[in-house]
Amino acid sequence: MTLNDLPLATALTIGLAIAYLLGSIPSAVWIGKSFYGIDVREKGSKNAGTTNTIRVLGLLPGLFVLAIDVFKGWLAVYFAKFFGSSLAEMNPDYLVYYQLVVGMFAVIGHALPVFAHFKGGKGVATMLGVVIGLFERIIPLVLAVFVVVFILTHYISASSMSAAISFPIFYATCSIWLHYDINTVQLCFSIIVALFIIWTHRKNIKRLINKQEPKFKFKKTVD
Repeated sequence: MTLNDLPLATALTIGLAIAYLLGSIPSAVWIGKSFYGIDVREKGSKNAGTTNTIRVLGLLPGLFVLAIDVFKGWLAVYFAKFFGSSLAEMNPDYLVYYQLVVGMFAVIGHALPVFAHFKGGKGVATMLGVVIGLFERIIPLVLAVFVVVFILTHYISASSMSAAISFPIFYATCSIWLHYDINTVQLCFSIIVALFIIWTHRKNIKRLINKQEPKFKFKKTVD
């Protein structure tokens, strides 16, 4: 039996489940426990993401976590092409919409991973993978915002939120500049992404306001 032989609803559901399971791979937790005997969720900011991994374990393991988490998001939307192939035959836009939902399931999996007692990261890297897979024309601009804000502030949280906020802005403006129609669903998705990233950084926002947010350093800073 092939994917094309499955009922459409079944194929779509399997795709969503795989996306969630991919997102649930707790790279920071597994790398920390397997190679260092440390659960990064118990040290530093207690977040299972790239930034805290670098603070607790160092730059190299942090880069591995970043690569894996980005790849999870990209792979989820890539697999969605196969599980949603019947949608593309109906209308190419339907497949894109399905990929957007699949991407969100991957991010939810990262934030609430079944393999790590539903205590994961903030979803920035996994969301980046989703955006790379679906918005390749926008991603260089979004990354540029991240880099510029980071150079100016040295705050990963501020850089992530600034990049997220720029995402829907760039999507709308580039649509005008490049003369292609704005897809309302994709625009709504970009806005949801921005709101989601801000929501997951709500504690960072409080620390930034109170001037208690630690600046990022490319080395281990937590014992």
